Amino acid sequence: MMYASPLTVMAKVIKTKSVKYMPFWLSVANFLNGVCWTTYALIHPFDIYVLISNSIGAFSGLIQLTLYACYCGNKGQDKDDVESKPKEVELPTST
Repeated sequence: MMYASPLTVMAKVIKTKSVKYMPFWLSVANFLNGVCWTTYALIHPFDIYVLISNSIGAFSGLIQLTLYACYCGNKGQDKDDVESKPKEVELPTST
């Protein structure tokens, strides 16, 4: 479940083309955690359950880092934020 939770954020990154909602260091930690546990499952007594779940997590973390690399130039406002803010303020005038 920990590795599947960023899927909604990854969908939002693809939709908005902005990495505003996906922290870089969380993606790095997710990837490194999956790699460490996958390596452990391979070199210690072979454990298929640890291997499968954490190799999926390492792959998910790799996809997150790839998305971050693709959209890292756009960290600012996305389309939704720009459209929702007013551009000018009009003051009423009395004649």
